[in-house]
Amino acid sequence: MSSCRESTRRAASSPTRSCGRRATAGVAGTVRTALAAAALLTLGGLGLAHAQATFPGIGRDATLKEVAAWDIDVRPDFKGLPPGSGSVAQGMDVWESKCASCHGVFGESNQTFSPLVGGTTAQDIRTGRVARLTDSAFPGRTTLMKVSTLSTLWDYINRAMPWTAPKSLKPDEVYAVTAYLLNLGGIVPDDLTLSDRNIADVQKLLPNRNGLTTDHGLWPGKGMGNGGKPDVKVAACMKDCAAEPKVASFLPDFARNAHGNLAEQNRSVGAQHGADTTRPPAATPAQARLTVAAATTAAPAPAPADSGAAAAMALTRKHTCVACHGVENKIVGPSFHDVAKKYGDRADAVSYLAGKIRSGGSGLWGSIPMPAQTLSEADARTIAQWLAAGAAK
Repeated sequence: MSSCRESTRRAASSPTRSCGRRATAGVAGTVRTALAAAALLTLGGLGLAHAQATFPGIGRDATLKEVAAWDIDVRPDFKGLPPGSGSVAQGMDVWESKCASCHGVFGESNQTFSPLVGGTTAQDIRTGRVARLTDSAFPGRTTLMKVSTLSTLWDYINRAMPWTAPKSLKPDEVYAVTAYLLNLGGIVPDDLTLSDRNIADVQKLLPNRNGLTTDHGLWPGKGMGNGGKPDVKVAACMKDCAAEPKVASFLPDFARNAHGNLAEQNRSVGAQHGADTTRPPAATPAQARLTVAAATTAAPAPAPADSGAAAAMALTRKHTCVACHGVENKIVGPSFHDVAKKYGDRADAVSYLAGKIRSGGSGLWGSIPMPAQTLSEADARTIAQWLAAGAAK
C-alpha cells in the first residue's frame, strides 16, 4: 500500500495510474494465457474431431507416455541418452546371465550369431581406423571392427536385446553391458564405469570411430561426399516387359518339422511369425483329389501322440526352449533326443533334468552356457519326465 500511495502522490493527474497499470497488466496476462491454452485445446480437439469424422471410431491423440515409450533413439551426439551408469564388473554379471547363451562367454560366438569381439588392435584404437577391414585375407568382420559410433551400440542393445525379451534391460544394465563388451575388445580398462557423463570420452576410443564415409550416393546433395552421385544408375524400360514372376517357397516333406514349429519360435515382437512347419500348406482341389485317391493305399495312420508328450512339447514352445534345442537336431544346444539318450538311464533322471532346466549351466554340451530359466517347478518336471522317457513326439 505504501508504494501505491507514493505513486498516487507522483501521478496527481491519475491517482490510480501506476497501481492500476500493474493490476491491469496482470489480469491481461492471465487472460491471454487462458485464451492461448483454450485455443490449443480447441485446435487439438478439432484435429481429433476431423480425424474421427473422416474415419469414424478410428484414432485418438497419443498420450505423452505413449510417445515417450517409442521415443528411445540415441543420436551420435548422445541426445536422447538416459541418465545412468554401469561398471565392467556389473556388465559381466548381466552378460553371463542374459547374453552369453547367444554371443559366447567372450563375445566370440559364431554358431548362431556373428562374433562381436575380435579383429581390432591397440594401433586401431590410436588411429580410429580398423586396418583389417580392408584386409581381404582376414576371415570375418566383427561388430567392434565395424561400429563407428558408441551410440549405435548402446541404442541397439537397449532396444533389441536380449533376443528373447527386447527392451527388458534397465538403462544401468545397458551401460554395464556396453562397458563389458568394450572391455572384452580391450578398448576400456577393467575398472571403467560407463555413464551418460563420460560416454563421449569413451567414444574417442572406438577402433573405427574415423571409419565413417559419405563418399557414396546413398543420400542426395553436394555436401554428401561425392556430390550425391548414385552408385547405380538405371533407366526404366517400359516396353516388352516380362510377366511378373510369382515368388513362392517350398518346404519338402522330409524337412518338415525338423526343428519344431517355426511359427512358434519367433520373438514376441515383430510382424514376421513364420509358417506352421508341422503341417503341409492347404491343398489345391487337384491336390486334394490326389490325396483322397492315395489314401486308399496309404499305410495306416499312426497312433495319436501321447498326451504327456504333447503337453511337454507345448511347454518347450511356451518357454522358448525350441529356440536353442531341436527335437532331433542340435541348434545351439543339444537335441532333446540326445539329452534323453544321455540321461534317460539315470535313476534320478527326472529330478536331475528338472534341476538343470531351471538352474542352467555350461560345459556339458559345449562352451555356450544355458542361462537359468524362470519356469515353474511343475513345468520343469513335466519336461524332465518327457526327456527321461525318451523325448518321443
